[in-house]
Amino acid sequence: MPNGQLDLSQYTVRTDLALEAHEMAAQKHGDKRDIPGVHIDETEEDGITVSWITVEDDQGGEELGKQPGTYLTLEAPGLRSKDSNLQNRVAAKFAEQFERYLKLIHIDDSAKILIIGLGNQRVTADALGPSVVNNLLVTRHLFELMPDQVEDGYRPVSAVSPGVLGTTGIETSEIVFGIVERTHPDVVIAIDSLASRALQRVNTTIQVADTGIHPGSGIGNKRKALTKETIGVPVIAIGVPTVVDAATIAHDTIDFVLANVNREMTQEKPSNPLDPFNRPNVKELQSQDVPEETRSKMMGMIGTLNDEEKRRLIHEVLSPLGQNLIVTPKEVDAFIEDIGNLLANGLNSALHQSVNLKNVEAYTH
Repeated sequence: MPNGQLDLSQYTVRTDLALEAHEMAAQKHGDKRDIPGVHIDETEEDGITVSWITVEDDQGGEELGKQPGTYLTLEAPGLRSKDSNLQNRVAAKFAEQFERYLKLIHIDDSAKILIIGLGNQRVTADALGPSVVNNLLVTRHLFELMPDQVEDGYRPVSAVSPGVLGTTGIETSEIVFGIVERTHPDVVIAIDSLASRALQRVNTTIQVADTGIHPGSGIGNKRKALTKETIGVPVIAIGVPTVVDAATIAHDTIDFVLANVNREMTQEKPSNPLDPFNRPNVKELQSQDVPEETRSKMMGMIGTLNDEEKRRLIHEVLSPLGQNLIVTPKEVDAFIEDIGNLLANGLNSALHQSVNLKNVEAYTH
């Protein structure tokens, strides 16, 4: 570290999402969406927002703190409500977009697929990968043992949950490399739980990336990466944020309090006349543009700090006390089961032409 410069790496915001990295970079550029070396395309339909971010070169990668590549993100804030109709729509949208993604990165319709369910199945918030693997349609053994009896419309798919270093004593990348060496897949799909910098994205967002994955990087673990360079075949990473750190919760709470006060002061009539308590929703609070004067009156100097300064201040307070915990919602067990089925349905449908969302339920538990 050069003289006179502070090491701020300990205050780095923890996020695995390229979409959030893009938002932070946009803030750094004065809320401009035109970031050098980065292209973003966003569409919203029926409660589901689909974002395609292309990090075109090293300059774009440096701006976002991500490897050059293609990042697909699906956001559906309603997923937390356990609406089964919405879950089916998200599964259909994920299958459609993932099929498009495979074509975009030149993965052939007959390519052999190995799916790796990363994570510790004994820790609920980390059990997304094993949950998805439990519901996948695996066919490689049929192609190996009785190829003449496999109908058209299927491809060789194998899947495994290798566990974690703490329970196996073996780096996950070493296990995967051994499997790849013996089974020769054309592409590896790795599924893992992620970390987010925003509460509203926990359990509501799916990210796909062709840049590989660093298991546990979102919560500060440094495991060996699963990338084309380390295992020899392309690696597609699929993840869902299931945890967030306490500093993020404290930061978002300050913003929500200010937004709620501003809403109470400026609202002419209740936004929901059927709610006697006139409670706001997250989207409504996020849309509030709180004036500098209101921020200063309500919270003094803290109210006037920008996002980065607030995060550093909260980290400075929580970290020495050992209170900057990584936390997850109490409903995470039900969510992991739902999102695991959703991703498995989407993958089964996207990978096998004979499987669609009308018959896919036959393959999930």
